[in-house]
Amino acid sequence: MSSQETPEENLPAERADDEHAHGAVSVADEKHPFADPGLPPHEHRIQDIDERAAKRSERTVALLFTLSMLATVGFIAAFVTIPADKIVYIFPLGHISGLNFALGMTLGLALFCIGAGAVHWARTLMSDEEMTDERHAIAAEPEVKAKVLADFKQGAKESALGRRKLIRNTMFGALTLFPLSGIVLLRDLGPLPEDKLRHTMWRKGLQLVNMNTNEPLRPSDVAVGSLTFAKPEGLEEHDHEFQTEIAKAALMIVRLQPDNIKDKRELEWSHEGIVAYSKICTHVGCPISLYEQQTHHVLCPCHQSTFDLADGARVIFGPAGHALPQLRIGVNDEGYLEALGDFDEPVGPAFWERG
Repeated sequence: MSSQETPEENLPAERADDEHAHGAVSVADEKHPFADPGLPPHEHRIQDIDERAAKRSERTVALLFTLSMLATVGFIAAFVTIPADKIVYIFPLGHISGLNFALGMTLGLALFCIGAGAVHWARTLMSDEEMTDERHAIAAEPEVKAKVLADFKQGAKESALGRRKLIRNTMFGALTLFPLSGIVLLRDLGPLPEDKLRHTMWRKGLQLVNMNTNEPLRPSDVAVGSLTFAKPEGLEEHDHEFQTEIAKAALMIVRLQPDNIKDKRELEWSHEGIVAYSKICTHVGCPISLYEQQTHHVLCPCHQSTFDLADGARVIFGPAGHALPQLRIGVNDEGYLEALGDFDEPVGPAFWERG
């Protein structure tokens, strides 16, 4: 049924002054320099004039809310049943955590359906009546301001906070310390990080393993001007803590001519011009992957922070706050490159515990 065919008695009641409220144009004068163009004629929604359309909208909103409930149940079921270490392949995302994917999809669907249902409800079924209201002054009258100020002063005087300093100070102390009880409850969110952010898997004697071939590296495997990525010996991709550990221990290996190394400590910590630096950018933790052979610069692809590997990996461009940490390396009895300790500073972005 179209709005033209709808009987007049089915239309919503109109105000008697509609003809003055809609389309009215006032004349500008000195007191009111801007003309009032009025409002265009009100157009009724199909749901206002056709009950069948309103029922369809009602069912649509109910369906969206029902889908939200089912998605919430799915979220709980996924959290309980899917193992945290389960990896699945999903095109085009690749191999990702099955639990994270399920939780994200179900929670996102639940929130989307609630929002979509509320919007559809408001746009199709809630009141569509247009109302106008005259503006009024926001500020209170001077008499009201004076009374509020007088009441405040009277209350402060009656509380005796000015004279009872012991009560005042202990009250402030109680109000200051009480929120600390909530901070203590945060302890139950998980174990304290302690000094885990300061250390990685690297320790003296661990061999440098090529990330691509999964084989230990010899000095002869690293050509001058090449860029090689390495991980600690014993860290495998199927390990439960692989992602956590590689995010701190990932290395990039570059071989320079010893004469091109400007930083004295960098030269001492290298082996025959082979230097090992953290692959994790010190800006926001992106993996560095771009190397300029001629300038010995490495570039972070996220925000273009640039580091000079011939000069202690200092920052020469971009938002990174400090140089890349270097790993001291040597060669073991079997001729393989090995670490001579851990990084001397935390890897990745700066954090307040650095001291």
